[in-house]
Amino acid sequence: MDATNHTASAQRGRWAVAAMFFINGFIIGSWSAQIPAYMMRLDISEATFGLLILSFGLGAVSSMPCAGLIMARAGSRPVVLPLAFLAVFGLPLVTLAPGVFASTAALFLLGAVLGGMDVAMNANAVTVERRLKRPIMSSTHGFWSLGGFVGSGIGGFLIQTQGYAVHALLVAAVTGIVVAVAAPHIVGGDRPASAEGGGRSALPVLPTIYMVGLIGMICVVPEVTLRNWAALFMEQDLGADIGVAGLAFALYSGAMAVMRFFGDGIRQRFGAVLTLRASCVLTAAGMLAASLSPWTLPALAAFAVAGIGAANMIPIAFSAAGNHEGMAPSTGMSVATTMASTGVLIAPSVVGLVAEHTGIGPVFAGVAALLLCATAFASVVHRADFRHA
Repeated sequence: MDATNHTASAQRGRWAVAAMFFINGFIIGSWSAQIPAYMMRLDISEATFGLLILSFGLGAVSSMPCAGLIMARAGSRPVVLPLAFLAVFGLPLVTLAPGVFASTAALFLLGAVLGGMDVAMNANAVTVERRLKRPIMSSTHGFWSLGGFVGSGIGGFLIQTQGYAVHALLVAAVTGIVVAVAAPHIVGGDRPASAEGGGRSALPVLPTIYMVGLIGMICVVPEVTLRNWAALFMEQDLGADIGVAGLAFALYSGAMAVMRFFGDGIRQRFGAVLTLRASCVLTAAGMLAASLSPWTLPALAAFAVAGIGAANMIPIAFSAAGNHEGMAPSTGMSVATTMASTGVLIAPSVVGLVAEHTGIGPVFAGVAALLLCATAFASVVHRADFRHA
C-alpha cells in the first residue's frame, strides 16, 4: 500500500508541476502578445525596449542563484509555491505600470519571480522523474509551451477587443485558479544538495557542466528572441495586424508544445546527442526561412517549423544538467538554468540594438547561425539519456 500511495502521490505531483510549467509559459506568452501595445503606449523605440527588457533578464539571473541556495536547504517545493502565487500578479503589475521607470522595476520583479520559479519547477520535475523512474522532462516542458501558445494565441484577440488592462486581469484570474488547484499536490522531500556531497556554496569544478550550461544558453536564444520580437517583426516588416502578429509566437509555442509531448520517446529512441543536433538544425532552418519570407503565411509556417525543432533542446540540456554525475541534481540544474538565463538577459537587448540598424529579420538569421555552432559540442548532453536499472 505504501508503494501504491507513493506512486499515486508522484503521479499527482507530475500533473501539479506540469501546471506550474503551464502558468509560467502562459504568463510569458500573454506578455508577448502585449508587447506591440505596450511599446505604443509608452512610445518607445526598438532599442529602448531592448534596454528596458534587460531588466527582466537581470531579475531572472538575480533570483536563480538565490532559488538554488534555498533549494539546497529546503528542497524545491518551498520555492515553487510562493513564487507561483506571486507570479499571478506579474502581468498586471507590468501592464499597468505608468511609465518607463515604473515599467523597468515591474519587469525586474516579473523576471525575478518567473526566473526563480523556473529553477525550482525544473528541479521539482527531476524529483518527480526519479520517483516515477521514467523521463518526463520533455513532456513537462510541453506544458510550458502549451501555456505560451494559449497565452499568445488568445492574447492578441483579447487585447484588440477588450483592451490591454482587461487582458492582464483575465490572465491573473486564470493563473490564480490554476495555482490554487495544483499547489497542494506539488511533491516535496527533495534531498538537499549538501546531503549528497560537497559544500552548499561551492561551485562545481567539472568543466562539462558549464558546457551543458552553454548549450542551454544558446538553445534559449531562439525562444526569448521570438517571444519579444516575433510579433513586432510580423507587424512592422510584413504588415500584419496585431491579432495576426500575435500568432507568430503562438504557432512557435504550439508546434513546440505538440512536439515536446513526443520528446521523451524520441530521445529514448535516437539518443540525446543526435536529437539535439537535429533539433538545432531544424530550428535554424525555420528561423532563416522566417527572416527571408516576404509574406505573412510562409513566415508563420516557418515559425512553426522552428518550434518543432526547438521543442527538445532545452529539456535535453536541463535533463543532462540534473543527471550530471559527481553533483547533486539541484546543483547541476542551478548552473544550467542560470547560464541559460544569461541568454534571456543578453539576447533581447542585443536584438534591439542590432534591429535598430538592420531590422529584425537579419537578427533571426544570426540566431540560426548560432544554433548551428551549438551542434559542434552537443556530445556533452549524453547524460540526458535516461537509464534506470
